[in-house]
Amino acid sequence: MKRLICLPFALIFQCSFIYGQASNDAGLWATFNLDKKLSKRYSLFLTEEYRLRENFSQTNLFYTDLGAEVRPAKFIKVSLAYRSIQKNIYDNPYSYRHRLMCDITLKKKMDDFIISYRHRFQEEVRNVYSSKNGIMPESYSRNKFEIKYESGKSVSPYVAAEFRYQFHNPRSVESDYTWHRNRYSFGFDYRKSEKTTLGLYYLIQQEFNVSAPQNLYILGLEYSLSI
Repeated sequence: MKRLICLPFALIFQCSFIYGQASNDAGLWATFNLDKKLSKRYSLFLTEEYRLRENFSQTNLFYTDLGAEVRPAKFIKVSLAYRSIQKNIYDNPYSYRHRLMCDITLKKKMDDFIISYRHRFQEEVRNVYSSKNGIMPESYSRNKFEIKYESGKSVSPYVAAEFRYQFHNPRSVESDYTWHRNRYSFGFDYRKSEKTTLGLYYLIQQEFNVSAPQNLYILGLEYSLSI
């Protein structure tokens, strides 16, 4: 278990090679999560998110997730989701993107701490009818580690790190088969009631092994509701 806790920090140093001078930007991510439990093992979920960029001054994107999850055992959760993305770009009003995601999440409770690992495999296409490349998918593996402190009180602080590996992107082949993006975040969840949770976090995203790397500094707000 000690090795599991140390693994995210080891990956930070292994993935520290920077390709080019990175630009900087700040933004806001506002998220609404809705969860419908069908039974102890099965549930459905809906997520809506709105993002700002250019130092909080311009819309970046909207997205909607629709998905289902199953818990084969207490320590594991598997989910499948579809994401519809509308991204604001500079030379056109919006880029329409479609993503499929498969998540496997493992959790282990140690006293007042919950340690989790989530692996996400995702495939995404963008602007399908715009060109021959539009139907060609981007493929990524995303690995997220989180440590949360839960003492039975309403506030639960946490830290997390995520590392993204690119299998193939027809629009960014120079980054194929490399690690090229890290995210580090810390925040807390406030459980207002059995069905309602509020979240606040700060996230830093770093890119490398890409032609135009960017560092993002994000303030995140979340509202989660279970029905």
